[in-house]
Parts: sequence; C-alpha cells; structure tokens
Amino acid sequence: MKLITAIIREYQLDQVREGLIQAGISRITVTRASGHGNQIRMEVYRGKEIAPNLTPKMRLDVAVNDEYVDIAIDAIIKAAKSHNGHEGEVGDGKIFVTALEQCIRIRTEERGSSAI
Repeated sequence: MKLITAIIREYQLDQVREGLIQAGISRITVTRASGHGNQIRMEVYRGKEIAPNLTPKMRLDVAVNDEYVDIAIDAIIKAAKSHNGHEGEVGDGKIFVTALEQCIRIRTEERGSSAI
C-alpha cells in the first residue's frame, strides 16, 4: 500500500480528478494548500527585495494498493502537466509516494489493502 500525495495548480483539480476516475481510482482527499518552489521570483517593494506571497495550490492524497501506484501517478501527470510540449512548466507541481503501513476503515474495522 502507498500514499500518493500530489501538489497541483488549483485550476487543474477537476482535470486530475477526472483522470483518476477514468483510471479506476475514485477515492481521494483534497486539501487547499499554499507554498512555492522554483517558481518563486523576488519582488521589489519600496526599494527592498522581498519574497512574494505563497502561491495557492491543491493537495491530493490518494491511498492505493501497490498495483495502482503507477496507474495513479501516470493519471496525475497526464492531467496536471502543462501542455506546451513534453517539458511542462515550472509550477506544475510535485508527486510524493510514501509507504502506507496501515489502513483501517472505521465503519467496518477492515484493515490493510481491503480497507482502501
């Protein structure tokens, strides 16, 4: 079991969600997030160089069984990547994959991969 966390642009949420659903993954958690990575540009305000405000993003958390890891990653990349050729753009986002030790469905108390 893995937990896939994706940080994407706000306006790409519906595309990514639809891509995951088409890939057979319908259970996701979405959270508003803010931050910055390589897209940060210093701005000058009253003669001082300052870091701009944080950029609004969306965070998706998807718990999947091992056989769905690559399927989920591919669906997120396809939907979230800017379509200006093969390179994409700075700010398209990040995907993190972490091992998921346990998953427990509260309602039925199922554990492990069947709870996902």
